Amino acid sequence: MNRRDTLVALFAFGAVPGLVNAQQRPVPRIGLLIAETLSAQDSRADGLRAGLHDHGYIEGKNIVIEVRSADGDYDRLPALAADLVKLKVAVIVAFGTKAVLAAGRATTTIPIVDPVMGDPVAVGLSSSFARPGGNITGSAQFGRESVAKRLEFLKEAAPRITRVAFLFNPANPSGRLTFDALRATAEALKLELQALEVRTAKEFGATFAAIAQGRAEAIVISTDTLFQANAIEIADFAAKQRLPSAGATAYAVAGGLIGYGVNDADMYRHAAYFVDRLLKGAKPGDLPIERATRLELVINLETANALGITVPKSLLVRADEVIR
Repeated sequence: MNRRDTLVALFAFGAVPGLVNAQQRPVPRIGLLIAETLSAQDSRADGLRAGLHDHGYIEGKNIVIEVRSADGDYDRLPALAADLVKLKVAVIVAFGTKAVLAAGRATTTIPIVDPVMGDPVAVGLSSSFARPGGNITGSAQFGRESVAKRLEFLKEAAPRITRVAFLFNPANPSGRLTFDALRATAEALKLELQALEVRTAKEFGATFAAIAQGRAEAIVISTDTLFQANAIEIADFAAKQRLPSAGATAYAVAGGLIGYGVNDADMYRHAAYFVDRLLKGAKPGDLPIERATRLELVINLETANALGITVPKSLLVRADEVIR
């Protein structure tokens, strides 16, 4: 057998790994930049992985996922984002606004996907929904509207409340916008609003003390990964103080009375659509930012019973899920 015949035979049996691998496409790397603890984002990460699988991506086979979590220490985000850029990941999926901002400062060329945006146009992250420009795209939730609706649902469930504590994170660009929307709703409902800024988990102790001292009769929580990661702690405080409370959908599952907003796991699963398009060559600035098409209402009747609250049937029939 001459040299040519030998090479043909080796190719046929896959015995020239160096040459074969040279013809294979490199496996793309996807970076996950997480502001909070990884455990607190499990359902979101699982949703994203399920979505990637739907699009034919199998971790460890035709895609590599690089996870970087700040564990609630937001000062670490810039270095973590820089590390993903250094690895030359193909796409960064940012878990939370703080992660989006850190990724945006670290790179203007690597596409960034935000699965659950607030209002990216209002806070200056995108030029428009139809053509966002830049390197950030994803899906937007109705942040201001959903938080205002939480207050309405809370007033309907507990009509006697007159003073409500509102928790929001001023480090989130959407926080102030949400506060303005909630203040208008509070005025319409003739409710007094106690606005409390919470930037890190370390501030919850002082915040809880302020709620008790301010004699708040209920709590409404803004949409932010900080509150999502500490939902059980907030719900436990509300229960001990016998205060009806409302937050994102997962908050009701954690023990709060009312949850309203998008389904995070579904939103992160849909984020795989953007990742797939970007890996196939689409430009993030040309991918329209989508709006969430569904908001869910969750009512925790177990919590209602513990608080001595009889939730009106008119509210129960509108619930997507009732926890008994």
